[in-house]
Amino acid sequence: MHADTPIVFVIDDDAGVRVSIQGLLKSVGLRSEAFGTTSDFMRTQRPNAPSCLILDVRLPGMNGLEFQRELAVAGIRIPIIFITGHGDIPMTVKAMKSGAIEFLTKPFRDQDLLDSIHQALDRDRGTRQQQRELADLQKRHASLTGREHEVMGLVVSGMLNKQMNVMRKMQAESLADLVRMAGKLELPLAKK
Repeated sequence: MHADTPIVFVIDDDAGVRVSIQGLLKSVGLRSEAFGTTSDFMRTQRPNAPSCLILDVRLPGMNGLEFQRELAVAGIRIPIIFITGHGDIPMTVKAMKSGAIEFLTKPFRDQDLLDSIHQALDRDRGTRQQQRELADLQKRHASLTGREHEVMGLVVSGMLNKQMNVMRKMQAESLADLVRMAGKLELPLAKK
C-alpha cells in the first residue's frame, strides 16, 4: 500500500469488537490496525498517512477520554471517533468539546461508523494539507534575505514602494519613526 493510503486505528479491549470493526473496514477497502490497549497503540510506529482513531471510552488502565487528553498533550493530532456501550450525556459533551468527531453508542449502525470514519479522514487530509502549505510558506520565508524580510514587513503593513525607499534611506524602523524624524527636521507637512 502507498504511504498516503488512509489507515483507521481501533483501540478496544474487546477482541470481538476489534475483529468486527476490522472486518467492516476491510469490506469497504479501508486499511486498519487494531489494539487492545492504549499503550499498545502508543508503542506502534504509525505511518505518515491520513488516519483516524476509533476509541472505546471504557478501557482498562486509562479511559478513552484520558487518552484523548494524553494524545493532545503529546502533540498527536488524530481525529477520534468514540465508541461505548455505556455512554452518558456529560461524557459525550466532554469528548465532543475536546474535538471528537463522533460519539457512538454500541450497538451502532455500520453506516454511522463508516460516515464518521470518512468525515474523520477528510478532516485529517485537510489538516495535513494545511501543514504542508504552512511548511512550504515557512521554507520560502526562510529563504528571504534580511532586507527582503524588512521589505515584506513594510509591504504587508501597506507601504508603497516610494514610502519603503524613503524609510530605508532615512533608516526609519517604522512610519512613526519617520514622522518623528520629520518633526525633528521641522519639515512642513504636505498638503493633500
